[in-house]
Amino acid sequence: MGQTGILVMGTRTLWRFGYSARLLKTNHFRTAASNTSFPAVWMLLAQYSGRIPGLFVVVKKNSFFTMPETLKDKAVELYAPHPEVRGMTLLNREAFKRTVVVPVLKVKKEIISVLLKSLKHMVLQRPGLKRVVEDPEDEDSRFLILDPHKVPEFSLGEPEQEVLKQLSVCPEVSKYNLELTYENFKSEEILRAVLPEGQEVTSGFSRVGHIAHLNLRDHQLPYRYLIGQVIIDKNPGITCAVNKTSIIDSTYRNFQMEVLAGESNLVTKVKENNITYELDFSKVYWNPRLSTEHGRIVELLKPGDVLFDVFAGIGPFAIPAARKKCHVFANDLNPESYSWLLHNCKLNKVDSKVKAFNMDGRDFLLGPVREELSKELPLLNEEQKTSFHIVMNLPALAIEFLDAFRHLLDGEPCSTAALPIVHCYSFSKHDDPAKDIQERAGASLGTSLDGRCSTYLVRNVAPNKEMLCISFQVPAEVLYKRPCPSEAKPASKRLCTSKDYSEEKLLS
Repeated sequence: MGQTGILVMGTRTLWRFGYSARLLKTNHFRTAASNTSFPAVWMLLAQYSGRIPGLFVVVKKNSFFTMPETLKDKAVELYAPHPEVRGMTLLNREAFKRTVVVPVLKVKKEIISVLLKSLKHMVLQRPGLKRVVEDPEDEDSRFLILDPHKVPEFSLGEPEQEVLKQLSVCPEVSKYNLELTYENFKSEEILRAVLPEGQEVTSGFSRVGHIAHLNLRDHQLPYRYLIGQVIIDKNPGITCAVNKTSIIDSTYRNFQMEVLAGESNLVTKVKENNITYELDFSKVYWNPRLSTEHGRIVELLKPGDVLFDVFAGIGPFAIPAARKKCHVFANDLNPESYSWLLHNCKLNKVDSKVKAFNMDGRDFLLGPVREELSKELPLLNEEQKTSFHIVMNLPALAIEFLDAFRHLLDGEPCSTAALPIVHCYSFSKHDDPAKDIQERAGASLGTSLDGRCSTYLVRNVAPNKEMLCISFQVPAEVLYKRPCPSEAKPASKRLCTSKDYSEEKLLS
């Protein structure tokens, strides 16, 4: 058969069906470059098919004319905005529009709900996209948009065809020109299309109330304002996006930041473990990734226990501990953190249960902590179950404060079971971070912690950088300063009790 004969036969096939113009118009087809024998007139028809109203192309799996490459390309476009947005630094939402060809089923509107449930796994799911659209030429019918990834070569599988047969729906799959807009793309798809190919895309962030906190890398900085606006657009409730511009200051644990998009209000409200906190994110430290760790430590406490929070921040350890009816001593050097700590104690109605301090951590250990331990430890007896916990959440420096426990108290322990338990946080880049932190903590205390501590991996902070918590009871030989030999009294053969302590005070 000559090329003219093929054209006549092909034309009859192409014009066989009378579907609506909007449904049937399509963009040109592409074929493999190696297919040099393909008739030129077919190529011409394919190129201009999208411009001929009412043109419908039937694609069958075993037919002469199939387009697996074309269909694959079109499916990929569902997840990629228009290529011209590459390199955009200021957001232009209109530039993201593009039209793609997708498969659809024409269905009577009376059964569209039933069909949606039956073919839910086949329906196209995109943000802000209607799965059902009207047929402009038939008010009694609707078009159900299918996912091209799941309808290869515009042909349904046998299970789907059986469903359609039971509902008396024509199984013929048609083509539909679908316009995708900025609203139909996910944030990572938008950013992947904008940033240079091959570079890391950042769509993740820490959420602090209405604030999205990003840590952008150098190659992302030229696009930072666009990234900030995309994050706001794609995350309901986010009205401000900021980028950290400096490392955390070890003194006050805050950092410089730049508002990338949205409002400049950095006073926000957060909820963690069913407790509400308010804070100024530009002036105090808050990390939502520590929620689980805050809960883990508080879970260790019992009503009546004593908690000393050396670097308390705005109260994520102190306030839930106070609500658990513990006696809490909370300290922070940052005046802003101290102010918000007081505010949040009142907000959560535990201000009468928390004694707050605005001191250097070492001064807090050598002052209020020593005074309280000196007063309470001698009064304990074997029946009392009170535990003393000391939390030191300043990972950059906390281990350096452990030497403050050396000879912090005078005399002898009345009960080794009552020795305070320390939970000290630290970063490590060592191949064996647990061993590293244990050795560093032991060096600061002046004794080995082998067999006397536990380490807990809190989170991965960065590649090859871990945050851990080491927990241990302060060894008696570290905590207590022994009397000089000339002053020493005969050694007791048993642990002293509160009664012994009282009689000793009376005799002296």
